[in-house]
Amino acid sequence: MKALITRKVGMTSIITDAGVVTPITLLSASPCVVTQVKTAESDGYAAVQLGFETSKKIGKSQAGHFKKSGSNPKIIREFRVSEISEDLKVGAKLAADTFSVGDVVNVTGVSKGKGFAGTIKRHNFKRGRKTHGGQSYRRPGSIGSMYPQKIFKGKKMAGQMGNEQVTVQNLHIALVDTENSVIGVVGAVPGPRKGIVVVKGAK
Repeated sequence: MKALITRKVGMTSIITDAGVVTPITLLSASPCVVTQVKTAESDGYAAVQLGFETSKKIGKSQAGHFKKSGSNPKIIREFRVSEISEDLKVGAKLAADTFSVGDVVNVTGVSKGKGFAGTIKRHNFKRGRKTHGGQSYRRPGSIGSMYPQKIFKGKKMAGQMGNEQVTVQNLHIALVDTENSVIGVVGAVPGPRKGIVVVKGAK
């Protein structure tokens, strides 16, 4: 299973062997601990639960759940798998060397929240004319006809922008630093700095 919970550090660039400057996003990949292994016989499906970082305060129920793994993770994520290998046991650790340079991954994070935004900023609508008496500059304009006298779901209108889960597919691993526990992914990754980013091998 190739999957890790990471934290976004920021962006930089590297020079490849061919002399091409490539922008990459650095992800802090401190070791993730396997806190639970689910099987089809006991839980109805196969999955591996990973814990990331260490929490200072933890509840009694969580402490009992994490007792076997010997850790108190701050963040938990579950990854479904087709088969569970023998190496994936409770208490095992997955580090940055889980991935290697050239691997294709899917990256999931929560995008930056932009607040309540209008249609021009949110959906790239065109503005109204500012000449010949036009007074509708940044208004959305008509949003429907007389029939059916309602607005269909999904209509592009003003509203909350950002702060939603975004997955970027088929990114390449360009850097793996096991000493500093850092992974470099080609291109941009959703979310702000210090945001949680889940890296999973593309199928």
